[in-house]
This record gives sequence, structure tokens and C-alpha cells, in this order.
Amino acid sequence: MTAGAGRGESARFAAAHTLPALMRGFVNARPRPVRGHAGPGRPRWSAATLRALRERHGGAPVLVRGLTGTVLLILDPQDIRQFYAEPVGSPVRPAAGTGDCAHAGLPAERRSVDDAVLAAGLTVHPSCGAFLSVLADEARHLTAGGSLELARVRHSVARAARRIVLGDAAAEDTELGRRLGRSHDRAGARIAAYADLAEPHTLIGRARRHAEPFRGPGGPDPGGPDSGGPDLVGQVRQWLAAFDLVPGVLLRTLLLLGAHPAEQDAVAAEARAAGLAQGSAQGELPRLRACVRESLRLYPAVPDLIRITRAETAWRGVRHPAGTCVVLPVLFHQRDPEHVPAAHVFVPGRWASREADLDVRMAPFSHAGGRCPGEQLGLLITAALCAEVLRGHRVRPVRPLLDPLGPLPATLDPQGIRLRLTRR
Repeated sequence: MTAGAGRGESARFAAAHTLPALMRGFVNARPRPVRGHAGPGRPRWSAATLRALRERHGGAPVLVRGLTGTVLLILDPQDIRQFYAEPVGSPVRPAAGTGDCAHAGLPAERRSVDDAVLAAGLTVHPSCGAFLSVLADEARHLTAGGSLELARVRHSVARAARRIVLGDAAAEDTELGRRLGRSHDRAGARIAAYADLAEPHTLIGRARRHAEPFRGPGGPDPGGPDSGGPDLVGQVRQWLAAFDLVPGVLLRTLLLLGAHPAEQDAVAAEARAAGLAQGSAQGELPRLRACVRESLRLYPAVPDLIRITRAETAWRGVRHPAGTCVVLPVLFHQRDPEHVPAAHVFVPGRWASREADLDVRMAPFSHAGGRCPGEQLGLLITAALCAEVLRGHRVRPVRPLLDPLGPLPATLDPQGIRLRLTRR
């Protein structure tokens, strides 16, 4: 049966879970009072609240009144598969910092172009060689000093993003992000100018080629929302926004490797071997990719996923009307010690088997219709940047200092991470 939370439980859920999730959405403007609600203790407090709800209600989905209305909360792993079976896309906008990949809400034609451009499902992207050259070039800025902090990583990743998405001509356009936030027409003109110069391997170059089937003879150029082809302005926004997540994931992964020197040595050896390899083997880096996945398990970019049911739906025999908001607290499930071995410990080896990628409890890139088509490209880029750093340098944490044997902290704010680099 589906349980209903009492007023006290709903209040605790709103304070411990919903409010911090909302606050995480304001990552670019977090005044000091906000940080108190999104601080280091909150996710652990939230996990305790969710575990108490699960224990009290026997694991059944729980209706909870949050700050934004009533939601159906999925607390037991046996209900997760049904959650992913629900259609993706909803008539309402989810709270900031929640929801699936934006790709899931695109029309079918645009999704097919996005899948082709990002090479969804392919371990190594067709443009791997060109992308690795860009990343190696930009990584020189990462390793030029003796330390790594968020500002330096953001600068290098942003340059790499512009070159991979729009081509080398956009490398120095640091104002591009602000331009994309203005009118669609002006942003479209700017992107069209780069598209005319873009190398074939870039994402926008690939998008223009794959969009050709959606253009009729003499039809509109595929660059606007009503052109029948992909909205290149919107897609460029999405691709560049996805790169915004890379600095935090990169720093957390390197920090975790810094706290585990044996694993760091193993992935550094893999990076050196890949540097001597030819073809697609350069971008495979399976052990480093496992480290990135494990970093995302411990510190997911999206801590909650949401579905809005489109029809009356039964959950454990109890029917709920269409329009029910169903919430899957991904962070909670990925670090649930009752169902995940060594839940609070860095164990990249758990990703060695192919079955691990199908485990619905683990959702670094979601599952089913909401799965991110850029998953493999994102892993390639992040792992390749790690490889560029580790190939010639040893990483040592300056702050924070992690206990490799004890439970890892509930959150790792990348703004607080500083790493020291020494030559190998």
C-alpha cells in the first residue's frame, strides 16, 4: 500500500530534503544565508529523514507534502524500476537541480539528431582524436601551476567546451555564455557565424550534417525553434551547460584519487599506456571512467529525479491520479548502506562489471528514456582530462583531507577543493 506522511514527517522532509534541493539550484548565486540550508550536514540529515520514513512505512511509496506541493516519494529499491518505466517529460517545470537530462523533453526528430551528434551509446566518440587533442592542449593550463583549484579548472574546461562545441574560432569568446542568455535571434546569429567556420568534428559541425534530412529543398536553415530541424541555439546552450558540470566532477575525482594513492598509481599507468596507444584505445580509459562514475555515485550532479504521471498509476496496488509528482531521491539510493555495499566509500571497482551500469539503484546518468545521450562523451572528456593531469603529475590533497578508510563526507563543494601537483 502507499503510505501518507504525517504533518511532522512532511515538515521534516521539507526542511531536510526539499529546501536544500531548491537551494542547490542557485549554484551561481548562493548568499551566505542560503549556504546554511545547503551546507555539509544537510544531505546526511536528509538521508536519516528518508530512512526513518522508509522504516516507519514499510518501504512503501510515501505521499509527502513538500514546499512545492504533494509528492510521491520512492524509498525502496523494488519501486525504482517502475519509476523509470514512467514516461519522461512533464507539463510542469521541476525544481532547480532536479529532473532528467533536457534531451528527454525534445521532439523525436531533435532527439535523433542529438543522439547522432553525441554518438549516444558509443564508448568512444567518432571525433575522439580531435577532442583528445583539444583536451591535451587545454590541460597544459591545468598543470602549468603547482596547484589545482576551481577557477583554473573552469577556465580550461570552458575553453575546451567552446572548441569542442563550436570550433577553435570560439576558443577566446569568454562572453559567449552571456550572449546565449539574451535574445534567440542574436544568439542564433552568433552561433551561425561560428557554425560557418566550425571544423567537421565539432558538435555543431556534426549537428548541421545530421540535420540535413530534416530540411526540405529550399527549406529553412536548421537553426531556429520552428525550422523543423534542431534548434541549434538551444542545443548549444545545452551542450555548453553540460560542460559546466565537468569542473566539479573532475576536481572531486582527482581529490578522491589523491586520497587513494594506490588507485591513483593504477589509473596513471593506464593514462600513460593510453598516451602510447593508437586510435580509439586512447579514449577508452576504463579504469579512469570507473573512477568518474564512482565520483558521480558519491556526489551526483542531479540528486533527485522527477516524473509526472500522465495517467492514473498504481503503486503497490494503490492508484494515484494522472499528474502525480513522483520523486526518486537518487543521492539517497546511491549511498544507502542498507542496499549498497560500502555505500560511503570510494570503490571504483564496483563499476568493472557491465551489470553495474544496469543497476537501477545507481543513476549517474539516469536510466531508460531519461538517460543522458552524452553519457559516454561526458565520461570520455572527464576521464581524458584526469589522464592529462595524472600522466605526468601526482595529485595530493591540500583541502579537504579525506579519510580513505572512513565514510566520505556527504557533500564536497568544488569551491573548497585545492590540490597540489608534483612531477612524477
